[in-house]
Amino acid sequence: MPRVSTDQLAARRQQILTGARTCFADHGYEGATVRRLEEYTGLSRGAIFHYFRDKEALFLALAEQDATRMADVVAEQGLVQVMRDLLRGGSDRSWLGTRLEVSRRLRTEPEFQARWQEHSGALTAATRARLERQAAAGALRDDVPVPVLAQYLELVLEGLVSHLAMGLPADDLGPVLDLVENAVRAPLMR
Repeated sequence: MPRVSTDQLAARRQQILTGARTCFADHGYEGATVRRLEEYTGLSRGAIFHYFRDKEALFLALAEQDATRMADVVAEQGLVQVMRDLLRGGSDRSWLGTRLEVSRRLRTEPEFQARWQEHSGALTAATRARLERQAAAGALRDDVPVPVLAQYLELVLEGLVSHLAMGLPADDLGPVLDLVENAVRAPLMR
């Protein structure tokens, strides 16, 4: 039996995640049946569940991948940049399907909520760490504590996700994000 390289295993896992992301975006969590997951990934259920214990583990892996990617952007460029990237997502709104399913399941499923909390701290931690660095550099307003600014930005992100989920126009939201960004910055000296 030929040995499979680590790179091949990682590529197969990513193939599953990519297909599953589109399936969840198109059909939601409940509608992403095993049969549909097979169609979208091009793999058998045995191959899919060799990499992931069950559908929930697959979904959590997607959500965690999104949170990690967003945390990386936050660490480098800030949470407002994540929002700008979401606006530029164009027709690829598969991230939105994952995000909305996470929100729905957090509200209605205590077991999922417990499992998600194990994975969800990366974005919040990255946001707070970046804000702390900016505060230390004097780039943030100093009349509002960093945890409040972090929560403000997270609420704006959630509002943006809801706006996009409702299919409302997003072409004119750039200036709104400029306002959000300016709201957390230190005032300019005149």
